[in-house]
Amino acid sequence: MDTATKLEKVVSVEGISEYRMANGLTVLLLPDRARATITVNMTYRVGSRHEGYGETGMAHLLEHLMFKGSPGHSNVAQEMTSRGADANGTTTYDHTNYYETFPAGDKNLRWALDLEADRMVNAFISGKHLESEMTVVRNELEAHENDPAEILRSRVRSTAYLWHAYGRETIGARSDIENVRIERLQAFWRTYYQPDNAVLVLTGNFEEENALEWIVQAFGKISRPTRELPSTYTVEPPQDGEREVVLRGPSDVQVVSVAYHVPAAAHPDAAAVKFLVPLLGHTPSGRLHKALVETGRAVSTSSGFQILCEPGLFVARATVRRESSLEQARYAMLSTLDGVIKNPPSEDEVERARAKLLGTIEQLLRSSERVGLFLSDLIGIGDWRLLFLDRERIRNVTQEDVRRVAAAYLKPSNRTVGRLIPTENPDRAEISAAPAVAAALEGCAGNVAIVEGEAFDPTPSNIESRTTRSQLSGGLKLALLPKKTRGAAVVARLTLRLGDEKSLMNREAAASLAGDMLARGTAKRTREQIRDELDRLQAIARINGGLTRADVSIQATRQSFPAVLELAAECLREPSFPAGEFEIAKQESLAATEECRSDPQNIVVRADHRHLLPFPKGDVRYTSTPDEEIADISGASLEQAKAFHQDFYGASNGELAVVGDFDAKVAEDLAGELFGSWKSPIPFARVPHPFRDVPPVSMSFETPDKANAYFRAEQNLPVSDGGPEYPALELGNFMIGGGFLNSRLSVRIREKEGLSYSVSSDIDAWVLDQSGSWRASAICAPQNMARLEAAFREEIDRVLEEGFEAREVEEAKSGWLRSREVARGHDSHIAAILAAGLYFNRTFAWKAEFEENVLALTAEEILGALRKHIDPAKLSIFKAGDFARVAVH
Repeated sequence: MDTATKLEKVVSVEGISEYRMANGLTVLLLPDRARATITVNMTYRVGSRHEGYGETGMAHLLEHLMFKGSPGHSNVAQEMTSRGADANGTTTYDHTNYYETFPAGDKNLRWALDLEADRMVNAFISGKHLESEMTVVRNELEAHENDPAEILRSRVRSTAYLWHAYGRETIGARSDIENVRIERLQAFWRTYYQPDNAVLVLTGNFEEENALEWIVQAFGKISRPTRELPSTYTVEPPQDGEREVVLRGPSDVQVVSVAYHVPAAAHPDAAAVKFLVPLLGHTPSGRLHKALVETGRAVSTSSGFQILCEPGLFVARATVRRESSLEQARYAMLSTLDGVIKNPPSEDEVERARAKLLGTIEQLLRSSERVGLFLSDLIGIGDWRLLFLDRERIRNVTQEDVRRVAAAYLKPSNRTVGRLIPTENPDRAEISAAPAVAAALEGCAGNVAIVEGEAFDPTPSNIESRTTRSQLSGGLKLALLPKKTRGAAVVARLTLRLGDEKSLMNREAAASLAGDMLARGTAKRTREQIRDELDRLQAIARINGGLTRADVSIQATRQSFPAVLELAAECLREPSFPAGEFEIAKQESLAATEECRSDPQNIVVRADHRHLLPFPKGDVRYTSTPDEEIADISGASLEQAKAFHQDFYGASNGELAVVGDFDAKVAEDLAGELFGSWKSPIPFARVPHPFRDVPPVSMSFETPDKANAYFRAEQNLPVSDGGPEYPALELGNFMIGGGFLNSRLSVRIREKEGLSYSVSSDIDAWVLDQSGSWRASAICAPQNMARLEAAFREEIDRVLEEGFEAREVEEAKSGWLRSREVARGHDSHIAAILAAGLYFNRTFAWKAEFEENVLALTAEEILGALRKHIDPAKLSIFKAGDFARVAVH
């Protein structure tokens, strides 16, 4: 037979020749006349790394089932025995291989080739065989579970990996092994057990020409599959700190194990990492042996580097007698591993390691049988020729290379430490299986049906017609909207207005801490008692205060609302300022501020406010830096917080809005009783917010080790929300970036280019000042920031140049109006609008008129307003992210 037409020779290296068949099968031949045997090794590029959810252990199960036979070889075990063959199969993370070594001879070789070809596509992968073999595999799993040191190795690996399949044991989870469906196993087999995913390796005493001819006869009848092989794509992120796992169970020894993430075996650094194996783990010259065994802290030590396709682990281990100190061994081990960085390897150590590594390879190459089996590992990680590339790399590794990889990978933040602590009767929590929900629900009828509410129309006109407004003698304004609600629910919003521009100067920290102390204890109750009372009432009351106002939001029922409002008044009027709680509040505030130091969004927002709203330090409108804020909070005293409450708190100026199932007369009388006579010591005066025409800037901030970057563009506008052009600006912003995923910015930046999960724009304007702003913001990966900014600018330019189509405007009007209707479907939103309306002297009639003005807009009016007020040249740009790391990579 003319094998040249059937097999294509690809390459030869040191006696190993690679051929390729038309159906995709790769063939490696290593003839060795000196041997009396032949080894046939069939390797499939599939291992546990390729398994999906619920499929763990599937590759290993297939390894077992492949020995159940095929139509042409129904009793594989007998055939192997009759030929005196040494045979087995192996499943790893990256490959599965089957081999048989038998006496050399043409008849035996043809038998072995026919066996591998037949079971490649015709194996008996059946439910009957799965049922019998599952228990065998489960027993193999149980055998592993008898060795506590092996269990520790598994726990360290699973702790080191968060996402990658290398964190799972190849043998799989017991529940997956016991419950896998034969259909899923067959689909897995049909996908991966095909010639284009296989490498046939022949080593030993055979004639190469005959072997090639017989390979074609056996495998040439198998067609190349039409399916595309699925690829894995999970990437384990860099470890972000030390991890530790403790295993307790019956054991005669103690063990400490340490694992570090290292590059894949084909990576150029892998050769230098391998030097660390003998340098640390060899007996008796290894550093671990000298530091632990020779000092009596351990009885044995070892280290290893597994050959894997994707980044793996370097592992060191020490076995310790039960009567010895595991903690001392752990400390000595970590000190020794850290010491490789502090005390780099000497030239002698490097040369000793090189000799061991090269010696191992040379010894391997002297045995064609061992080479043939070892090639399976290399095939699994990419190519058998890596054997020779690795040897060349080892020859060229320098002392500096070993020092560099030790410093790069043996970092404390990159390690996972495991400890095996012998425990005769480990106390484990057995978690019951999930119950059958249908059975659990039998007889469950629930309580008395909850009270249903009325069908309430949340239009501005109906809300206005149902609302009553009044003012207490002391000055507090009320807006009450009684209506029947589901479960007799009531919501309320209370705001107290504090001080004026002059009196509030330099009191930010005291004000913040005073507001934080309101619900931490009163003259009548402790913080815990306040919390218990709210739980008893089954209500929520959020009470806080700041520099210019104090706020209370309440969720209660018709029955509990009076008591909750009384409790809120008690917190506002009679806080006890316990010293212990004050220190807790300060520490919480300091921690929150410190946490913001490296947050990209917080950095950008602070920079934005400091530039666009430039006010002197101490002013009510000033934005502090984190350092200033920390210094102010640290320097604030309990007496200052008490003084702020005493100087400013009162109900002379404020608003209370209540919506839900309540008695309006009872609520008004109760509010008068609680707040009517409570005077504000220092009169309130609104702090103005004048328009500031600031020059545009572009600022970029580095936030190391932050995976997400933040972008913001903003411009101050001389507008108020009552101005004639504001409706056009409102709807224009809605179309630019204020809507859902169909806004201009979302369509371009998120949907089309996939640069950002969250991109939006907002327009704000004060009611009583001609001052506002327009801004856009987005998150993205740091490496995408330039593209995001370019896309943002292009979209804004396009809007200002082309405007919007009439159809787009009409669709936007509908969506904008529906969004406001949805918001008014929440009583808490209505309460907030009513309370704000009391302050600004606005009713829902104003809301209705504003909506009518928006609905009457034309595309030309919207474009005119946008062109008048939004100028891309005046936009200030702020960005924060880990841009330096992106530049390096």
